[in-house]
Amino acid sequence: MMRILVVVLLVANAVFFIWSRGWLDAVTGLPADGGREPQRVAAQQHPERIQPLAASAAAALAQRVCLELGPLEGDAALAAAQTALRSLGAEAQVRSTEQAGVWVVATIKLADPEFRARKEATYKQLRLNFEPLEGLPAEQPAFVLGRHASQAEADAQLAAFDKRGLKGLRVLALQSAQRRHTLVLPQVDGLTAGKLKASKDAALAGGFHACPAGGAAPASAASR
Repeated sequence: MMRILVVVLLVANAVFFIWSRGWLDAVTGLPADGGREPQRVAAQQHPERIQPLAASAAAALAQRVCLELGPLEGDAALAAAQTALRSLGAEAQVRSTEQAGVWVVATIKLADPEFRARKEATYKQLRLNFEPLEGLPAEQPAFVLGRHASQAEADAQLAAFDKRGLKGLRVLALQSAQRRHTLVLPQVDGLTAGKLKASKDAALAGGFHACPAGGAAPASAASR
């Protein structure tokens, strides 16, 4: 009897040893390591970097604010700002508007003071509104006789002046039409907001400010 008990114990120990090595996992369906899943531990990336959040950081994460950046002039400025935001882990909605250009009907360059004085006297006699040309140093001094939102309008006024016998006039582009963009982050947490405001990236140099009341961009305004 004792001999049989010893044999049974030896067999049981052998079976347990084989099972504990995982050699019977496919047969029994019971993994030797149970629910420990050591492969998950082995797959961890830099677990030593995991730090508990301070109470202030946890509170900041719970905060939600709406921030705006802009206006940004042109598509290049928009792309640079979006890239900078992504590097900080933020995505923004885009609100865009078209800014009309400015075309002027101006005189030729009036470098001679006497000639300029004669032109000024003529325009006053004809009761035409005029003003000094500004913003184009290479074309000054000159007078502006009209401002328009399109080149077509400026060309039409130039033609009308020509019919009246006014010569020495031309159309100049004072400011080209361009798109202006505002980036809106409607629900950014307090920690991210702090990083954004502290960023030294030149693309974000315009600075962030709080959205106006009801200023979060609607879904239809989000693009790119």
